[in-house]
Amino acid sequence: MDFERYTFPSRRSNVMARNGLVATSQPLAAQAGLAVLQGGGNAVDAAIATVATLCVVEPTSTGIGGDAFALIWMAGEGRLYGLNASGPAPAGLTADWVRSQGHETMPTLGAIPVTVPGSLRGWQLALERFGTRGLDSLLAQPIAYARHGFPVSERIAMGWARSTDKMRVHEASRRVWLPGGHAPRPGTLFRNPEFAATLQSLAEQGYDAFYQGDIGRQIAGCVQAAGGRLTLDDLAAYQAEWVAPLSVPYGDGYAFHEIPPNGQGLTALLALNLVRGFDLPAMAYEDPGRVHLLIEAIKLAFADAHAYIADPRQADIPLAGLLSDEYTRQRRALIRPGEALLPNPGTPPRHGDTVYLTVADGQGNMVSWIQSLYMGFGSGLTAGTTGVQLQNRGANFSLVPGHPNEVAPGKRPYNTIIPGFITRHGQAWASFGVMGGFMQPQGHLQVGVNLVDYGMSPQAALDAPRFNWLQGREVALESAFPAAVLADLPGRGHQLNHQPHHFGGGQVILRDPDSGVLLGGSEPRNDGCAVGW
Repeated sequence: MDFERYTFPSRRSNVMARNGLVATSQPLAAQAGLAVLQGGGNAVDAAIATVATLCVVEPTSTGIGGDAFALIWMAGEGRLYGLNASGPAPAGLTADWVRSQGHETMPTLGAIPVTVPGSLRGWQLALERFGTRGLDSLLAQPIAYARHGFPVSERIAMGWARSTDKMRVHEASRRVWLPGGHAPRPGTLFRNPEFAATLQSLAEQGYDAFYQGDIGRQIAGCVQAAGGRLTLDDLAAYQAEWVAPLSVPYGDGYAFHEIPPNGQGLTALLALNLVRGFDLPAMAYEDPGRVHLLIEAIKLAFADAHAYIADPRQADIPLAGLLSDEYTRQRRALIRPGEALLPNPGTPPRHGDTVYLTVADGQGNMVSWIQSLYMGFGSGLTAGTTGVQLQNRGANFSLVPGHPNEVAPGKRPYNTIIPGFITRHGQAWASFGVMGGFMQPQGHLQVGVNLVDYGMSPQAALDAPRFNWLQGREVALESAFPAAVLADLPGRGHQLNHQPHHFGGGQVILRDPDSGVLLGGSEPRNDGCAVGW
């Protein structure tokens, strides 16, 4: 691993520890998870404590009214588990009904795109199988922050302010999230007594207080009053599930792992499959041709992703064909060194605003966990007096008749949130993720290549400048890219978006399998940190 050659605009060093490490997007949440590790809890316990605290201190991006996915490595078994805690469309939500409301595409705000919140059932599944602490003890710190207040951090305050107009529309959202009529400024002490009471109910009564009790009744009532279809029966029927991760081999003994559809982790694997056919380490990191290659790979991957990713329980997804060597060679042949593609999906052969956290403990267990409301504050709806903001994940459904992702009762939508994991020679090596909607698989590609092909440390892999492919030949690049790259890409046909941007928010923990030493990096683009002991 190279700690010297790759330096990018950042003042952060890697955090190194032996007994446990937590990396996430808000320091108070990272420390809540670390306290659980120091108190004898394992990585799963710490992950739930961390994400529960994020639901309080980073409400712009996550909450118990959203979805979650996780990749969990259990060292004693030498096995990686996948967890899908994403919720489906309500039983009464059909494509015909949405079209009858005057929509040609799925709306992004309000009650229609609210799907069943899945995250809490994900917490339940993870803790009941692998946890050593009860929900009551893990919720103690987030309850305290919600009840007594916490200072709003800088980047979160910026995101909060951007959602002001959305939150003013709904009375409960306005009351809870805009005290005094405006978003809290950086350093403002913010209290959320309604959400504190909700968390206290969960600590005392368990998960069914949400899915079958008064909290659920308020959620369903809120959605129905705003014109949506969610019912208490939809909530009561929901269960999260264990899934087998998808993986592709890469480089010298590495393998990248992602959650299968309905998540978009497949997109990252498709792109990694394409680039592993090129000799990236032989290309200088500053070479414009390297950046061009990664952009073309992610474009082709997204073309297939948008055509095929859907809920596998209701759609036939040709996963084996999409990831096959022959199909990958066909798609790879489309990449031209001097020409930017207009991407289109292929025909594979057929065979039978988000938070991310990663935790590792001293026993070798590692958790890659991601949870989201989708857009900032989700749908804009807050349920009654619960303090629970509701996601708008259904906005990613299609209304195109016959599309695999066409909205239907009980179907889970194309979901953008994806945890990432890398093994080396069959052992846990890196737990990582990059937030940011459709930026996420692009971030997995770029950070993953930085770690594996260029031997960067976790912090350097996150500090490195990123691109964000937008559509067609349009791509945005962060300003930290070398001037030679910015000058070269238009000559290859790329249309550069020159607005100032920062793309994604990532975290990485890497584990040395020989010494057990943990190295953590945290995104310089947001408020978070890595902490260890």
